[in-house]
Amino acid sequence: MSYVEMPGAKVPIRMWADPATIEGSALQQLQNVATLPWIKGLAVMPDVHYGKGATVGSVIAMHGAVCPAAVGVDIGCGMSAVKTSLTANDLPGDLSRLRSKIEQAIPVGRGMHDSPVDPGRLHGFGMSGWDGFWGRFDGVAEAVKFRQERATKQMGTLGAGNHFAEVTVCDSGQVWLMLHSGSRNIGKELAEHHIGVAQKLPHNQGLVDRDLAVFVADTPQMAAYRNDLFWAQEYAKYNRTIMMALLKDVIRKEFKKAKPTFEPEISCHHNYVAEERYEGMDLLVTRKGAIRAGSGEYGIIPGSMGTGSYIVKGLGNEKAFNSASHGAGRRMSRNAAKRRFTTKDLEEQTKGVECRKDSGVVDEIPAAYKPIEQVIDQQRDLVQVVAKLKQVICVKG
Repeated sequence: MSYVEMPGAKVPIRMWADPATIEGSALQQLQNVATLPWIKGLAVMPDVHYGKGATVGSVIAMHGAVCPAAVGVDIGCGMSAVKTSLTANDLPGDLSRLRSKIEQAIPVGRGMHDSPVDPGRLHGFGMSGWDGFWGRFDGVAEAVKFRQERATKQMGTLGAGNHFAEVTVCDSGQVWLMLHSGSRNIGKELAEHHIGVAQKLPHNQGLVDRDLAVFVADTPQMAAYRNDLFWAQEYAKYNRTIMMALLKDVIRKEFKKAKPTFEPEISCHHNYVAEERYEGMDLLVTRKGAIRAGSGEYGIIPGSMGTGSYIVKGLGNEKAFNSASHGAGRRMSRNAAKRRFTTKDLEEQTKGVECRKDSGVVDEIPAAYKPIEQVIDQQRDLVQVVAKLKQVICVKG
């Protein structure tokens, strides 16, 4: 589908979703964002749903300003995927051992490594920039400095919620590895610190929603946020890179005879800020639950834990600020899912997938998400499908 345009106070709202299917609270959030004095454009992805401050599935382009709540608290959250030389025929009939080995290698939930992972000992990890990255930690907000030890031990860990690591098989039978995670607790604490700072600034006192508080250009608060934001985005990327290296090591050990090889990694943030130029203007583009989909750029759009995911290539649609959806998008809250579904429902909807099927992940049941095929179909002018993947193992936090 092409987009539908709705009027907004300062800019039109371009929607790659049927407005009739979007909950009223999310529509109101979009209207609120469109009132911001600094806004230059707003694009809405087909996986849009209510979020804190700004909707999940929104792309907000501003000039000389950025809204930290529109990035979200999981700064740099995103996806990584890699195609392997293995095929479905290489996989054992019982996948429980492989799932267990992955869970042993990659801490999940609030877990962390007993000691920081030494990336120098990881096969194929590029050390360029690693020392400089940690050296810049000295420049982040004082409020989180005491968390450095925890941040180093959480590097290379999955987290909870909808984060996952998967072994998947594409239509042609090739095995892919995939994972979803972000900047862990350090990113959350940096985000919450800066959102609190922004909400107290004088220029934000008349906004329709205090969660839309912004930092403006050429101020010390903006400089401090940009520094911490870009550091946390880098943390998230390193986090996924290390996890993928750990996951590859598991695969190498478990499939020694097959001698698996791996193609170059595909990686994309979907909660982040980028400096981009449109119509001759330098803008700060915030994608909250959206990936960059510039012409020819690869991206990853995951579905739920029982429905599969898509590898896509961007079409470079500037009306959407070169963006696409970040996933299927929730169609009901976590609490609503827990009230409505049981572990029996979860077992039925994840049949054929080696994964947790207990009450702790009922809120991640496939039926709590929008149909991924429908979400893909609604953005045919944003991305081209390269491969469809179906998970056979899903490790949840």
